[in-house]
Amino acid sequence: MQVKCTICDQIESIEDHCFEAKRLRNRRIHMYLCNDCYDRIEEKTLQRHATGKFRLYEEKKAANDFI
Repeated sequence: MQVKCTICDQIESIEDHCFEAKRLRNRRIHMYLCNDCYDRIEEKTLQRHATGKFRLYEEKKAANDFI
């Protein structure tokens, strides 16, 4: 299966029966990232985590008294 990286538009081929190919075929919302882009995003995210100013905001759920 040929896939295209959504960031750098590099075309790669992956195995037809691998988990990632199945996920891309069945769920169109998932996107493919090449290894270079994936590593670059991981590195930048870890740098932002290290600054101490990076915060993940989670949705606040109301407590249910009946549970």
